[in-house]
Amino acid sequence: MLSVVWIRHTTLENRLDVSEFLAAELAGRIAGSQQGSEGRTSAAYLDQDMLDARDELMKMESPPSIFITDAGGTILSEGEQDLYEENAFPSSVLEKNSDVQTFSGLKNDMLVYLIKKPIVVDDVTFGWVVMLQPEDEFADLNDEYRLLALLIIGSGLLGWAAIYILSRRLSRPISAAAAAAKEIRNGNYGVSLIPSKAKEQEVYDLVTSFNDMAVRLEQLEAIRAELLAGVTHELKTPVTSISGLLQAVKDDVVTGDEAKEFIRISLSETERMQTMINDLLEFNTFAANALPVSTAPHELNELTKRIVHEWNLARNPEGIPVHFQAYLHDLLVLMDPDRFRQIMMNLLNNAAHAIEEKGQMTITVRNEDPCALVDVSDTGIGIPDSEQTLIFERFYRGENKKYKVRGLGLGLPFSQLLARAMGGDLELKETSPLGTTFTLKMKKQNRPPK
Repeated sequence: MLSVVWIRHTTLENRLDVSEFLAAELAGRIAGSQQGSEGRTSAAYLDQDMLDARDELMKMESPPSIFITDAGGTILSEGEQDLYEENAFPSSVLEKNSDVQTFSGLKNDMLVYLIKKPIVVDDVTFGWVVMLQPEDEFADLNDEYRLLALLIIGSGLLGWAAIYILSRRLSRPISAAAAAAKEIRNGNYGVSLIPSKAKEQEVYDLVTSFNDMAVRLEQLEAIRAELLAGVTHELKTPVTSISGLLQAVKDDVVTGDEAKEFIRISLSETERMQTMINDLLEFNTFAANALPVSTAPHELNELTKRIVHEWNLARNPEGIPVHFQAYLHDLLVLMDPDRFRQIMMNLLNNAAHAIEEKGQMTITVRNEDPCALVDVSDTGIGIPDSEQTLIFERFYRGENKKYKVRGLGLGLPFSQLLARAMGGDLELKETSPLGTTFTLKMKKQNRPPK
């Protein structure tokens, strides 16, 4: 609509300007002919070639009505059209300052544009050139409107084609993702989308993320199934042992010292089963944010050295060499010492389980702003590539550890939760067949409290 208004306004202004210019040109020619004939008005004429050029320039179908009058407005000559039937134009119209005006002095009250220019010879006005053109014809813009309509229709078709092509390219991978999501909802986690067909970056990210999610869900489903079997087995085995041992004591199958040994083994199995249940309950409690963690500044070198010494005395029956490397300066970190002890004990136990024959462990305290780091390294068998992304999943147990060490697979996930609750983190730094290193990050206390 703005384009229509703008085209109408500019075209009308241009046509009026051209008509005014041609009227002035015609008046100038008539004035020149008047001078050559010593003022005889019979020499006044209309230049048809000029009128044709004017019509061609303004692209108008019907020519204007052109009149030549004397100084008083009496019509001396007129064109072929009979638009104005009076013998003279009102003097009030000719005396107006504006050369372009609207005029309604016709019998049918038609509104026309009137363009007038004086015929001047030696500064004396001998007459007027008057042009009349109906307003509806003057503002006839059919060609311009057709061009505008073609542009709008062409732009619309081009935009529709672009939107259609783009929507097709976007809808196909989205439809495929929706169909794959239905398969996952039905329990089929083996679906996969082809990322090479997605050329748009956003669609490519969607497809690759969906594939990663499907793989992740498949892994978690396998872990869940293994969890049920593992937890059931881990809890059923001590119950079966306890039941058999106590039944033997009850039926007097064993007596005396042998019966006491059976009871001692039953109590040991009961304690181990209680430990697993406590671990499970504590993990669930902490995962639900119901287990408080309070942090305060502690010196990392001294606390780590004390925990390593405690583990070496109480939980290192095989005498694995443990090397402790403290940082050159004191490091104050924000931590809960009890939770830090839990993390370190679990990392040390895991390192000892990874060492099959002769080996050693190294605990290193480092400073790497803005964190303080504790590296727990061993010379064990390492972690396979297929298991490295799963070791922090709850209840996951690696193949090498599954049959060697009994447990629920909560040690590393619980330790990571504790580290993050204290503002730090626990990461697998590196692993190979020559050994493994876990890094515990702790938040430093830059200024000691006053």
